[in-house]
Amino acid sequence: MSQADKKLPLIVIVGPTAVGKTELSIRLAMQMNGEIVSADSRQIYKKMNIGTAKPTPEELSMVPHHLIDVVNPEEIFSLALFQQSAYKIIDDILQRGKLPFLVGGTGQYVRAVVQGWKPPELLPDLELRKKLEKDAVSFGGDFLYEKLCEKDPEAASIIDPRNVRRVIRALEVIEQTKQPFSVQRAKIEPKYEFTQIGLIRPRQELYQRIDLRIDQMIANGLLQEVEKILADGCPVDSPSLSAIGYREMIAVIQRKYELDEAIILMKRATRNYVRRQANWFSMNDPNIKWFEMNIDTFDQVLAFCRDRIR
Repeated sequence: MSQADKKLPLIVIVGPTAVGKTELSIRLAMQMNGEIVSADSRQIYKKMNIGTAKPTPEELSMVPHHLIDVVNPEEIFSLALFQQSAYKIIDDILQRGKLPFLVGGTGQYVRAVVQGWKPPELLPDLELRKKLEKDAVSFGGDFLYEKLCEKDPEAASIIDPRNVRRVIRALEVIEQTKQPFSVQRAKIEPKYEFTQIGLIRPRQELYQRIDLRIDQMIANGLLQEVEKILADGCPVDSPSLSAIGYREMIAVIQRKYELDEAIILMKRATRNYVRRQANWFSMNDPNIKWFEMNIDTFDQVLAFCRDRIR
């Protein structure tokens, strides 16, 4: 490969919620003249700070961050738009002679960049989505998955039946385009040399960190944050507010749950989300180098990254 054809480096840091990606990625970026591109589907929203565990203002000041606070909660930000934005930002970082770090726990966002997906550039059909969501409640997620199996068996084979949101999106695309979802997932060859880092902790330790984080979110005013977002005019059924934490706080505001009940549901939902994240970031993926978080992890990851991009 000639020098002109040589792929430029991109560090990718993945792992479950609350594992410690933010702190480690900031330290790495500071050491390696880097900038961080967030791959978090909720941190893109303004005003949604506490419940999305955004980096603090102090952390944001340590190293440049991108794709955080991009749109208002009532606005739509599609996977295609994320991918386009991420590629543009990554190229700009590289052109300025700095090292990009793609960091996050949203599997679709990471894979869209790393695997070069070409997601359909369609805005969600909110009316159709509501109908499908109503069907999921009335008849169960399996009902929708069976519909997907009938319409597009290939897409159904790669979508987790338990991921109702993704099943609904596939059905939306099929209905809007009148084409199978699977044939619209073409790929392009990314122009980057990826170094993928996976971070893990023992499951029980991770769950303890999740519980502590959620307790801290409540103490920091998550309920008040949600009340303010709604008071500012964001519709209660906006896709952004389906995020864990926000939907439970809305249920508290609507007096469907007491706060203590909502906290229990948040912790349970986050543990379930961690298990779903494991489907996106597999320990068996040969492209991801896994590190267990401990006192030596930062030095180990730093050495590995430097060796890869020298």
